[in-house]
Amino acid sequence: MKNLLEKIGAKSKKAFESQLDLKKKNKVLKDYCNFIKKNKLLIIKANKRDIKNARNKKIRENLIQRLVLNEKKIFDIINSINQIIKLKDPTNKVLEKWSRPNGLNISRISIPIGVIGVIYESRPNVTSDVASLCFKSGNSVILKGGSEAFYSNLILSKLFRKSLKKNNVDENYVQFIGVKNRKVVDFLLTKMNKFVDVIIPRGGKKLVKKVQNLSSVPTIGHLEGICHSYVDIDANPTLAEKIIYNAKLRNTSICGATETILLHEKIIKKFGIKILKKLEINGCKIIGDNKIRKFYDKKIKKASLKDWSKEYLSPIVSVKSVKNVEEAINHINKYGTMHTDCIITENIKTSKKFLDKIKSSIAMHNTSTQFADGGEFGFGGEVGISTNTLPPRGPVGLNQLVSYKYKVTSKGKIRK
Repeated sequence: MKNLLEKIGAKSKKAFESQLDLKKKNKVLKDYCNFIKKNKLLIIKANKRDIKNARNKKIRENLIQRLVLNEKKIFDIINSINQIIKLKDPTNKVLEKWSRPNGLNISRISIPIGVIGVIYESRPNVTSDVASLCFKSGNSVILKGGSEAFYSNLILSKLFRKSLKKNNVDENYVQFIGVKNRKVVDFLLTKMNKFVDVIIPRGGKKLVKKVQNLSSVPTIGHLEGICHSYVDIDANPTLAEKIIYNAKLRNTSICGATETILLHEKIIKKFGIKILKKLEINGCKIIGDNKIRKFYDKKIKKASLKDWSKEYLSPIVSVKSVKNVEEAINHINKYGTMHTDCIITENIKTSKKFLDKIKSSIAMHNTSTQFADGGEFGFGGEVGISTNTLPPRGPVGLNQLVSYKYKVTSKGKIRK
């Protein structure tokens, strides 16, 4: 395993040295789209093998839904790559420049990061998204997908390498670690700092914590998405109902799904209960604090302290009453994961306070938290949503996969 991974690392570094122009990058990505189209049936066949294995292992149904590739999802993959093709090259851009009285001319230039290692679970579309984003931003990438999506990830990465080879580009710009041994992740985190410049974990809390605790390589963290939607006293009832329904139930298995609803105590009877009943009628289990339970005419489970810190990734939502926007902000900053949080209100002053005071990487006003997505932000796709305090934060797309260097020129200046 040591020899295998070090060879992969060395090949990635070598591939990174051969920087490509925009035209060549886009040609590779266009051919990748064509290969995906032509091999659609083979991709679905590989995916069915993964699904069968997952069901045999009794993996939860909501996780299997993340795993599924069908015609629509393959169309979405191709569409995502096409969006990346349309984006400008984020490298070799002059970010700013200035001259100093000491005679120095300084410019700050965007450059690729280097070799990016991505460790991820479940979703096979991550393979195509991440490979495309890393490649277009000039980085080589080492992919370590979860064993539950092994065959889906394998074929998607092979098709990318096929496109690279067709265009006479080093295939090792994109490498997939085709070994299921869990020790691979430990080695990647602790012994590969000579080869890997940054690690991006994309998965559940357990995986991200492991990466953050073990990695000797810098990481761009994507912690769980405990997202909140707060319905303020000045919320439009119709708007609130529409947003909350979408934020929770459009897709319960994504990290941008709302997991906790906060209701201003003065709107609970007026229209708060109506919002919750619509969720329940559509299959969502409600867990509430004492005040919510008092006004709800059905018995619902009492929320414990643990519920405020749960990412359900299923049709379950915890609901808390709050006295005002300040209490909502305090609750979110205490129990949230700095992912995505929303306020629903018509009061501009209140919304400004919320957007300014929330620590989240994405703060929203009158908007479904399900828009927490690089594609929806116009990034073409994402390698994940960073909940780090330091940048990059939020969706990590093309322009977040670059670093920068300073270039300094002068006419023979020396420092006295």
